Amino acid sequence: MLGAWLTRGLVMAVVHAAAMTLLAKWSVFHPTGQTLFTSLTIAVLVGLAALWSAIDGWRDLRDRGRAWFIASLVAGVCSGILYVIGRAIFVDQTGVSELGAALTGGAAFSALLVLVPAGLGLFVGGRMRRPAAEDDEDSSGPEPDDEDEDGTGSRSGELELPPSPAPRTAPKPSPVSRPAANRARRRPTVAGRSPAPRNR
Repeated sequence: MLGAWLTRGLVMAVVHAAAMTLLAKWSVFHPTGQTLFTSLTIAVLVGLAALWSAIDGWRDLRDRGRAWFIASLVAGVCSGILYVIGRAIFVDQTGVSELGAALTGGAAFSALLVLVPAGLGLFVGGRMRRPAAEDDEDSSGPEPDDEDEDGTGSRSGELELPPSPAPRTAPKPSPVSRPAANRARRRPTVAGRSPAPRNR
């Protein structure tokens, strides 16, 4: 977040200060032909902010709206200071007296030239879909596996039947469930005589 608004604010400040310095230099040599050059300069500034913010919206940058809002304020103030310095060096040795106007009206105008096209660019860029995201959505679904495990043929036409249940084996009878006659046969005999049958 810090690097986002700081980078955008400083870059836009330098660009705006350079553009205003060029306008001031142009007005010295061409006092009557400023309309076309001023319009082209403003168009370049607006287009740069709109294009950069549209790319941020397209990339789905985190906190991009807040970043561009703070960047527009930074660009307005810093461009005013840089404009006074650049005009003093390259145009007409402007003094510190111009700093007040540059930090009020000039800074507000520069901030609007960044904020308005940046808002438009974020709106347009946010409506655009990234091709990589579409490819990820298309490839996210699993592909049908029509081949056998050994890769010899297709299984799409085969009918898979459920496995047959295993045959049940009859449980062995427990000694308790045997007939009484069988239990009587197993009783030991006394002196070669079979025991008397039990009364039932």
